[in-house]
Amino acid sequence: MAWRHQGWAGADIDSCVRYRPRVAVRVVLGEDSYLAREGIVRALDAVGDVDLLAACEDATTLRAAIDELEPDVVLTDIRMPPAGTDEGIRLAAELRTSHPDIGVLVISQHSDPIYATTLFEKGTSGRGYLLKESVRNPAHLAQALGEVAAGGSVVDPRIVDRLLKTHELRQDSPLEVLTPREREILAMIAEGRSNKAIADALVVTKRAVEGHINAIFAKLDLGDPEDVSLRVRAALVYLTGQATEVQGHSFRLF
Repeated sequence: MAWRHQGWAGADIDSCVRYRPRVAVRVVLGEDSYLAREGIVRALDAVGDVDLLAACEDATTLRAAIDELEPDVVLTDIRMPPAGTDEGIRLAAELRTSHPDIGVLVISQHSDPIYATTLFEKGTSGRGYLLKESVRNPAHLAQALGEVAAGGSVVDPRIVDRLLKTHELRQDSPLEVLTPREREILAMIAEGRSNKAIADALVVTKRAVEGHINAIFAKLDLGDPEDVSLRVRAALVYLTGQATEVQGHSFRLF
């Protein structure tokens, strides 16, 4: 006799719409401050799509936890013992080689965009940079973790906003060649948003967004806009005014 799904009082539930259960993002946390660490743990406990595997207080134990647990994403402070400098950034670079499938979301109290551009130096896929204020919004933090776990990239909008405002105060800003809509889209590119996400936010077609992006990259000489792995860093490099090179494309901005 063939098996049939029977629900309450023998009702046939074969006609019900089925949904796949959400798969939680597996996370290992690195944060040396006890208070900050406990705050992040509570924030992650408040959302249902994150599975916190371990919370570590220094870079040494964090590396050990990564090797043993192999999380989807490492959520780490930018500065960790023993050196207390830029361990989070250096760890992200190391994992590109040792654990290329693990994403890294760096959280910091520093809004200096140089840290973000350094984080994205070897590519933007599976990398993110948020200010610690984001922990106050557990849903936003969980969304960023999910984006990074899926191979996307995230940059705190407050960092991008600060860069744009700095440019707007300059009378000779190179951004003057852009239309207001193009500036808006440049900011969204720097935040790591996809063409579809930009189109949804602006309520326009994806093709319209692609046209604006092509115009932005041509006007600012940022290279190939189709190279998703580079375009976030290219936008950030431009906005920070750094003199650098991104995989053969030279950027000397001011």
